[in-house]
Amino acid sequence: MKLIVGLGNPGEAYADSRHNIGFKVVRALVACAKAVLKRDRGTFSLSCREKIGAEEVILALPLTFMNLSGVAVKDLARKYKIKIDDLLVVCDCMDLEFGRLKLRPGGSAAGQRGLQSIIESLGTQDFARLRVGIGRPSGSRDAADYVLTAFNRKERSGLREVLEEAASCCESWVTKGITETMNTFNRSKKNE
Repeated sequence: MKLIVGLGNPGEAYADSRHNIGFKVVRALVACAKAVLKRDRGTFSLSCREKIGAEEVILALPLTFMNLSGVAVKDLARKYKIKIDDLLVVCDCMDLEFGRLKLRPGGSAAGQRGLQSIIESLGTQDFARLRVGIGRPSGSRDAADYVLTAFNRKERSGLREVLEEAASCCESWVTKGITETMNTFNRSKKNE
């Protein structure tokens, strides 16, 4: 069994923010499966169980705020007996231009507080993560404020395609493994 967790902040006030793109990717996977997320008792999360290829997968959204994502992920991993190699976390990344995907098998949090919380809670950074580019704020705009803003009109027009590609990347991770999936999806938008 595998676990795919989308990071974000719960509540309507944050629903369309850049920081919630991890939630949006997992919701796209849930929609493809025609599934319904439900409160997952004892995990501070919404989740559903689906099949991707021949593999059973838990799709989950923590109900904790971003900075406490590790609490929910640790509880999900414990409840479903998920090995660290079977965990994929989907989150936003300011260091990538809007829409670019970067899948990695591990590494530091690189300033992403949800990832930092998960690393601290699990005691390891050796879990897969899919970073979805949201771009950097222009000028001297505060990064903390920027991630909580909605996508602009141009970004919104391309958001559906980004979510579809990110969902495909998650499905590929499940069915083909991380190496082949990285080779397919970790490319610059300029090189396409």
